[in-house]
Amino acid sequence: MSDASGRADVDVDLRGVEDFTANPYPYYEKLRAAGPVHTVRTDEFDRIWLVVGYGEARAALADQRLGKEWRGLMDRPVENQPIFANMLELDAPHHTRLRKLITREFTARRVESLRPRVQQITDELLDAMVPAGRADLVDALAFPLPMTVICELIGVPDLDRRTFRRLTNDIVTPATPLQDGEAVVAMGAYLTELIEDKRCSPGDDLLSALVRARDEEGDGLSPDELVGMAFLLLVAGHETTVNLISNGVRALLRHPDQLAALRADFGLIDGAVEEMLRYDGPVETATFRFAREPVEIGRRVIPAGDPVLVSLAGADRDPGRYPEPDRFDIRRETQGHLAFGHGVHFCLGAPLARMEGRIAIRTLLERCPGLAPDADAGEPDWLPGMLIRGVRALPVRW
Repeated sequence: MSDASGRADVDVDLRGVEDFTANPYPYYEKLRAAGPVHTVRTDEFDRIWLVVGYGEARAALADQRLGKEWRGLMDRPVENQPIFANMLELDAPHHTRLRKLITREFTARRVESLRPRVQQITDELLDAMVPAGRADLVDALAFPLPMTVICELIGVPDLDRRTFRRLTNDIVTPATPLQDGEAVVAMGAYLTELIEDKRCSPGDDLLSALVRARDEEGDGLSPDELVGMAFLLLVAGHETTVNLISNGVRALLRHPDQLAALRADFGLIDGAVEEMLRYDGPVETATFRFAREPVEIGRRVIPAGDPVLVSLAGADRDPGRYPEPDRFDIRRETQGHLAFGHGVHFCLGAPLARMEGRIAIRTLLERCPGLAPDADAGEPDWLPGMLIRGVRALPVRW
């Protein structure tokens, strides 16, 4: 098959390619050189369309002909579980309605008010970590910081974080479909109980506000929608930031000149975090979409019903958008990067993730001037799958 320019279609089999998870960027580069859109085969999908060009990715993320509502289109026994009744899995008008309800409560003022607490939690975590001289940065800082913040924001400070982290990992980066299915059911039951407790003992927190939330017409969230919203806030509220911090620190350690530049001028921290997001962001591909009708992207016609993945990682390394895209440069102009998505599904928690990343990384570098990779760490243990980009552990010393 060829496109309108006569260029041959590329059908790439990524199943069992061991180094793809560790470093997918050379594969995305080869695909982009052949065209912005291709079909690929992965461990998760027998055949799926993959968008790797920046312009095409940005357009696809905003294209309402590519729907997010997958239930009824895929053969998954857990498809009607309440955790999937969330904004990320829905299209307009349902998405519009839910987003309106959450944005009334999850305001910029509420996020900004968290800044002193984010700094305090960071300081406390580093107080415990620094005397040891070495640590797994994921366990010591990158995970507990955003997890604590989102739990306090939502109003579940006593959340069983070990259980929640295991369930989250089994859903977001499952080793097997069975593991995914069992975790989905368990997560739904876990959050249903959590919300019932909040109904009985409401507070001034975000989850209590969502239980009470009503729009001008008196519309509120159904029980399933509350579970879906709690799932999205808790998972997206920490998972992205965990890997923003760990991927960002790993990039700095691999580029000593950039690390030295940031240490010399912490006024660069905002731009540095944006470059971390562009260069090796926490979300490799956006959650999948389906063509509601035949859709042409990058001179490829995607048939109705076909699944589509938009590679945020591939798009943000497109040389047509960012010169020398494989170079990590904290002074780079990164405007328009797609690490948090684009369009109506743009990440609602992006301002909070940015704040946490800036505070955590700056404070870490201030407190640990000798920060370096732990020479005894061995090879990184990468998270499986194409959704989340990151490592399970980041051993460091100082």
